[in-house]
Amino acid sequence: MKPTGPIPSGFSTIDGELAIAGRPVSSLVQEAGGTPLFVYSEEMIEQRIAALRSAMPARIEINYAIKANSFPPVLSSISNLVDGMDIASGGELEMVQSLGYDMDRVSFAGPGKRDSELEAAIAAGVTLNLESENEATRAVKIAERVGTRPKLAIRVNPDFDLKGSGMKMGGGPKPFGIDAVRVPALARDLANAGCDWRGLHIFTGSQALSADAVIEMQAEVLDLAFRICDEAGVDLPKLNMGGGFGIPYFAGDEPLDIAAVGVALEDKLRGLKDKYQKTRFFIELGRFLVGEAGVYLTQIVDRKVSHGETYLVTDGGLHHQLAASGNFGTVVRRNYPVAIASRFGAPPVETANIVGCLCTPLDRLADKVEVPQAEIGDIVAVFCAGAYGASASPSEFLGHGPAREMLV
Repeated sequence: MKPTGPIPSGFSTIDGELAIAGRPVSSLVQEAGGTPLFVYSEEMIEQRIAALRSAMPARIEINYAIKANSFPPVLSSISNLVDGMDIASGGELEMVQSLGYDMDRVSFAGPGKRDSELEAAIAAGVTLNLESENEATRAVKIAERVGTRPKLAIRVNPDFDLKGSGMKMGGGPKPFGIDAVRVPALARDLANAGCDWRGLHIFTGSQALSADAVIEMQAEVLDLAFRICDEAGVDLPKLNMGGGFGIPYFAGDEPLDIAAVGVALEDKLRGLKDKYQKTRFFIELGRFLVGEAGVYLTQIVDRKVSHGETYLVTDGGLHHQLAASGNFGTVVRRNYPVAIASRFGAPPVETANIVGCLCTPLDRLADKVEVPQAEIGDIVAVFCAGAYGASASPSEFLGHGPAREMLV
């Protein structure tokens, strides 16, 4: 038997079934027209953002990184709850524009921006987080050609990273951002060139559960940002401090203590120089806001035994939930929180492997987990599916197509 991760709070049981937003999963599947199906709880997203605001200092603003989940109803709902949106492509720019969102509240990061993407973002009034000196030169030339004053910030590649993070986005050679030592000169040049100087973006890593690691990272980010601007002789209108806030996926994971993070950040901001009293400070979060609010539902289509092991074969798989299969950056595969949603209140009686419908041994949703007796037609729930699920999986693999999605 292998353990599963902790099921997030906020779910209930109705007549022995998993319930999401007060509705049994069978009802949700029927409304959606079948499985596989991602279900996102609007109430859980709202509660998470409210809890975060309560824990953070009043002057900290929250940006949503839409790459975590770009399902249009989720975007529409969350746009009313956050202070800004962070995008990473021209396609995501179009998604945000379709909402009628204030483009002055949008920033665009990511290496390899095409000229067409730069032009569209500049014309829309989006802040560009520049990833290289070459990108800065291209952006300035494009803005001159279209007759627009560009809103430009610099993404910094710091000399440190977020300790214990799942993916390290800073420290050492990276495709992301400009090495910190070269940033003051570019910042000075942009300000002198008459650009609309928007400040710095410093993103060091993701998926950290240690409050101490996040506190240390935020302190280093603030010190670095102030040092860069002091050396460059420029103001710091905005500082995007990145995120890194993780959620518990696996057995033994504990939730991040955001209250402790907030207290330490308040202490750090209390003694700012006069020069930085008007700086706007942002944290950029994706999975922390939406990850635990999503559930992936997939139906068992076959039950079989091979060499003494039971396999529950579903109509879903890694083409929708790549991360849960262990193929999205993990070194050692571990089980996400899973359950037999049709028998949510029943005790476990057997050990089974839960797999998808693809013809590859990589298509695993859970290995050797203890579950109630499950039969063909039962629904499996994979939790922590609100982030990097549908939007980060190869939905067209083997021609199965995307999963349904719904916000409840």
